[in-house]
Amino acid sequence: MQIKPVSDYVGAEIHDISIRDIRNPETREQVLQALHDHELLIFKDLEISPGEQVELARLIGEPVPFVMSQYRHPEHPEIMISSNEIVNGKAYGVPRVGNFWHQDSSYTDNPTTYTLLHGITIPASSGDTLFSSARDVYARLPDTWKNRIAGRQAVHTVRKRFKARPEHVGYSIAEIMQHAEKLHPPVTHDLVKIDARTGRPYLYGARDYLDYVIGFDANENQEFLALLEELVTDSRYVYRHRWTKGDLLLWKTETAYHAVTHVEDNQARTVHRVAVK
Repeated sequence: MQIKPVSDYVGAEIHDISIRDIRNPETREQVLQALHDHELLIFKDLEISPGEQVELARLIGEPVPFVMSQYRHPEHPEIMISSNEIVNGKAYGVPRVGNFWHQDSSYTDNPTTYTLLHGITIPASSGDTLFSSARDVYARLPDTWKNRIAGRQAVHTVRKRFKARPEHVGYSIAEIMQHAEKLHPPVTHDLVKIDARTGRPYLYGARDYLDYVIGFDANENQEFLALLEELVTDSRYVYRHRWTKGDLLLWKTETAYHAVTHVEDNQARTVHRVAVK
């Protein structure tokens, strides 16, 4: 197994490893340590089936089936299909997801631990995935802001990103938002967390899911969210993953900010995602 960092801030490629190797507890522990060191792992040349992706998820935790059953893999419900392809006249998967900076499932009480994303159909020149480190974002916060947010909590909500669906036709915007908050009530998390494995602090919250910091007034919240966005998206500290077919990405959901870039209309993109607790 060879580990090659892809940037100074987040991510490393892993070569010369197979699913058989990962079944070995000692090798698996080395993989998990590398994941905690780099927050994002990129497995190259790891040829796996959908069933083996689910097996890998089970080796490191408990797979969590996607909430919208119509977008689950027909044979492996643990897999969520994200795709803009049309099969038999119907959408094959969620056509547009994750196109904003976020930390997976932060709007839930008990966020998932890891995410596994497998490239199935890869666009020729679009649909990249961007990553930024929450540890690095915290480290780059000015000391004055570190002091201001120390010990504070923040409210996370899906409301900012909730999209109307066909079943919402005829409802007002207010009614749709009420429905969104009924499905996913606002939750509270510590704004600064400590990684139990590395002991390093990281910032927990992204602008599109973070509603407000408890104890801040409107101006302070606006100022903090603007700074947060600036730090997360600063291209000097962002790793841009340009997919090749078969790439398997594994990241820590709480410490790896990420966003997918625009997919050109004439280019097909399909990825298989498994969330792991």
